[in-house]
Amino acid sequence: MSTEAWFAPGRANLMGEHTDYNEGFVLPFALAQGVTATATAREDGLLVLRSRQKPAEPVTLSLDSLARGSVTGWAAYPAGVAWALRAAGLDIGGASIDIDSDLPVGAGVSSSAALECSVALALCSLSGLTVARGKLAKIAKRAENEFVGAPTGIIDQSAALLCQADHAMLLDCRTLAAAQVPFQPAAAGASALIVDTRVAHALVSGEYAARRAECEEAARLLGVPALGLVTDPAEVERLADPVLRRRARHVVTDSIRAQAIAAALQDAAPPDSYPLTGKLLTEGHASLRDDFEVSWPQADAAVDAAIEAGAYGAKMIGGGFGGSVLALIPAERVRSVREALAESFAARNWTPPEFLEAIPAPAARRVA
Repeated sequence: MSTEAWFAPGRANLMGEHTDYNEGFVLPFALAQGVTATATAREDGLLVLRSRQKPAEPVTLSLDSLARGSVTGWAAYPAGVAWALRAAGLDIGGASIDIDSDLPVGAGVSSSAALECSVALALCSLSGLTVARGKLAKIAKRAENEFVGAPTGIIDQSAALLCQADHAMLLDCRTLAAAQVPFQPAAAGASALIVDTRVAHALVSGEYAARRAECEEAARLLGVPALGLVTDPAEVERLADPVLRRRARHVVTDSIRAQAIAAALQDAAPPDSYPLTGKLLTEGHASLRDDFEVSWPQADAAVDAAIEAGAYGAKMIGGGFGGSVLALIPAERVRSVREALAESFAARNWTPPEFLEAIPAPAARRVA
């Protein structure tokens, strides 16, 4: 039996939170850390799943028995991928899959999408199938939406499958047109630092679904298919409901900020573009905190402490209600920013934050 290992990265998002399912713009980049799926083909139609991070008995499933809601916990993600691949008409066979990850779970760095994409690539390769990565991203998204039940957009799977090293990717989530934008913090004398606030999030929770429903209602009232089609923030002022107005304002302005950062990184030298990028990061966080209301106390404190200690700017990343903050920092200020964050958390008797340098890395690939 043949065995292959496929790696898919996590992601950080410079800008565009909650804009993907609204068909706006996002600007993610892939991380060096991710999920590896080591898969061996089987001829019995079974999917046997093991995780190094969940040292228990393997989860054994029949491919023919997979159905929405039939699998719970971490195994729902790889099982959902197998289900979605078969639903797309792809004749994948059984496999034994061992999962390993060096991504923090629940930290807003897309560990679930990395798991989905590594498994999708492994299953397709073992079955002799070549699937365009854009199509594979849609299949993995369907697994998360319909099989797992998380109403997420397509940013995470697209980042895992399409990002390039030393670049962020500007993705139009309406057309799925992607442009690679140079982003090399270390070469520019800076650091992109992920601050894991140690408050785990769960995107299947009702709050995330509620935000999506609010956005859909705002779009309906504005007479557009999705809020991403609104390009003038003044348009949202027509909404009478103050909650819907705030939600729509965040989506429209965050999409604009994603395009503005991409333009700055593309057109200006880093010494000029990084201060502007940092300013926009901080504006994005304020929008997520005040208009979209998905931030949390540790994220707000981390953003404030990072900026006071010399960061260009900072913002929460991911769906919210827990997870991580991304700070863009001059290299000479990284140590003082880390110290300030540790002190800020300690003063509040919070669990100490953990830090991860975010180096823009390549997309998913075969590693063995």
